[in-house]
Amino acid sequence: MRKRSLISAFAALSAAGAATLAYAALVERNMFTLRRFDVPVLEPDAEPLRILHLSDLHMMPDQRRKQEWVAGLGGADPDLVIVTGDNMADPESLPGVLRALDPLLGVPGAFVFGSNDYRGPVWKNPIQYLMPDREYVQGVDLPADELRAALIDAGWADLNNARTVLKAGGRSIELAGVDDPHIERDDYPSVAGPISAGADLHLGVTHTPASRVLDAMAADGFALLLAGHTHGGQVCVPGVGALTTNCDLPTSMAKGLHRWPGSDAWLHVSAGLGTHPTAPIRFACRPEASLLTLIPR
Repeated sequence: MRKRSLISAFAALSAAGAATLAYAALVERNMFTLRRFDVPVLEPDAEPLRILHLSDLHMMPDQRRKQEWVAGLGGADPDLVIVTGDNMADPESLPGVLRALDPLLGVPGAFVFGSNDYRGPVWKNPIQYLMPDREYVQGVDLPADELRAALIDAGWADLNNARTVLKAGGRSIELAGVDDPHIERDDYPSVAGPISAGADLHLGVTHTPASRVLDAMAADGFALLLAGHTHGGQVCVPGVGALTTNCDLPTSMAKGLHRWPGSDAWLHVSAGLGTHPTAPIRFACRPEASLLTLIPR
């Protein structure tokens, strides 16, 4: 009788595990969600300004549902679009990425790249994400130059180790960005310096929310910092949250809007819209884009 009970319990646990995996792989990873946040960074009496923050598309060529959902975000009427990298997941992904972004390219925008804009992902044991000192291995080349050219041709600003001022929503916006710190392509010192007093708003942009970059941007006076990379943990524990951020960002800040410690800056981390193609699951962490409505302090 005891043996039969153990077998029944094991069978029930196995069935529950299989159902959870099926939900994470077939349902939640396609439950695209638009998050909305109010961010108090503008001067008193300033009109609100809407920023659409996209990250971590990890687009595969056949992901038409994701492409159509992103394309529909133009209906949110953003004043500015910021893309924080990891757009591609396959050498043939570029047409799908551009199909998704096309309706947004008429809006002022800016971008940085992540590691998966340069090189494709390779299979790895998901447990390795819990190991901070793991070796980082990348796969085949991705068409980063072609993606960069298409976005620049559309009028978007390339912020990979760059700094610029653009107009959006009737405001002058100063932006500084870095290439991906996760693969040590960042060079913030080349663009560092106090914010310009002549701009109405100051944004810092990075793919990986590495503390060395965020600390420097906040110290220079950038009011809002935007990042991706973490996938919000991708597989989270209900009531606990993310188990890893895949960088030195605390797991309590794996996604959403936070004050950056020791500064007046706000940090928004996008949980992103995609997954590693060899681990196409999400659990307790829906794929997301964010509409940030900037309001007076």
